[in-house]
Amino acid sequence: MGRLDGKVAIVTGAGSQTEGIGNGRAAAILFAREGAKVLLVDRVAERAEETAHQLQAEGLQDTGAVFQADVTDAAQCRAMVEEAVGRWGKLDILQNNVGIGARAGTILDMDDAVWERMMRVNVTGMMLAAKAAIPAMKANGGAIVNISSIAAWLPRGLTAYATSKGAVEALTRGLAADHARDRIRVNCIEPGPVFTPMVQVAGMTDELREARRRASPLGLEGTAWDIAYASLYLASGEARYVTGVVLPVDGGVLLTSR
Repeated sequence: MGRLDGKVAIVTGAGSQTEGIGNGRAAAILFAREGAKVLLVDRVAERAEETAHQLQAEGLQDTGAVFQADVTDAAQCRAMVEEAVGRWGKLDILQNNVGIGARAGTILDMDDAVWERMMRVNVTGMMLAAKAAIPAMKANGGAIVNISSIAAWLPRGLTAYATSKGAVEALTRGLAADHARDRIRVNCIEPGPVFTPMVQVAGMTDELREARRRASPLGLEGTAWDIAYASLYLASGEARYVTGVVLPVDGGVLLTSR
């Protein structure tokens, strides 16, 4: 028995910017391995299709379906939920993974358009996805997992990004309180400095990658699979008594970093 047998999940940001494994792709693959039907949602269809190909390579071709959508658009969020419910009859899990990367600088350096875009993608997109998903989850209950960042606690010159990730955590607690009566659990993961295609594309050097590894008291480099396994727990029935939680998955970086 898989840990998500019989469940239907939507994973937003289910593709990756390169052939590697990002947080959304890892979650989608792991959810499918554990028995869920997964709607692979991405703004760029080709990225989600590569995730679908990886599922097929593992013999999981009947578990995933690609859906192209921009989660900053309310109508497209409603359409992705309708697709999942129309295809599989219900919706149990929403993995809110979409986000854009950090922009260095204080608010004095920040262009207004950059600020607005950061909030629209990183916060409003999660709100719109949840707003579309919650009515479909009310029949049977469900689980929402939002992806934030330890930058919410360690801004370090990334004020716009950190503010957006702090808002994700506040959104998580608000949704958890509002919809507990509907048997919908809402939790949040704070990834630490994990190595994913997003940071690779942003120009991660070998030296900086090694420095990030050393920042962990465990001496480990985090990967998207670390985030995915935490997501799996929070999405599964094993976490039935867990809601409104913000879970750092950071190798202990928050314990020691300034």
